[in-house]
Amino acid sequence: MFETTFDDVLFGSVKMIQPLNGPRVNMDTVLLSAWVKIRSGTRDVLEAGCAAGAVSLILAQRYGNIHVTGVDIQPELVRIATLNAENNNLSDRVKFIAGDLRDKKLLPNGKFDVVVVNPPYSSLSAGRESPDDSRTTARLEVSCTPDDVAELSRRVLKSRGRLFAVFTSLRLDSFLSAMRNHRIIPKRLRPVYPKMNYNSGVFLSEFVKDGGEGMNILPPLFVRDEDNNYTPEILRAYELNGHI
Repeated sequence: MFETTFDDVLFGSVKMIQPLNGPRVNMDTVLLSAWVKIRSGTRDVLEAGCAAGAVSLILAQRYGNIHVTGVDIQPELVRIATLNAENNNLSDRVKFIAGDLRDKKLLPNGKFDVVVVNPPYSSLSAGRESPDDSRTTARLEVSCTPDDVAELSRRVLKSRGRLFAVFTSLRLDSFLSAMRNHRIIPKRLRPVYPKMNYNSGVFLSEFVKDGGEGMNILPPLFVRDEDNNYTPEILRAYELNGHI
């Protein structure tokens, strides 16, 4: 059992039970949620590696016409996510499943219009294991590599379905390569910088299954301005209907 906290997300638009020492909502969670574009006709969304369910719940709050399935390999996190769906009155449109995303029998093929993912940033060779198993799973590629994400997307997305991701900029090349190897084609990419004159920390990306050639690289997103204040775009991402 996790020791937990009860927190407001997006200025109280979502109420979250979260593990005190496990994976918690952070800025990457909020940025990914604000980056996702749900197009007309989208019905089924998958959050791969949902933890306590924040992205799933935010998207369901923003888009009243979608059904979201969140999957995580840690049953205790799925239990917490299910409670969060109940507490936010979203159980009719959001469900959570415990399982390994590499299990080809876990999810139906070709079901989803959209896959959303914030995968572990560090490879096993580069990272140091945390004494907390939950954090290790979230941070290191114990059960989810870029190739796993690509293979999953290839399998569960409908034709022309979309993948939205946030990932470390240090491994941009390996992430894009894994997607292309499975014909998940990059269409939009936006680098995120802590502030001016710093290196990019993460990038936001959108891919299309069997998409055509051509990728738009959007203007940089800065977290803080020269006075060390959050930029208007970052503050907008924390609004319920905010997009970046």
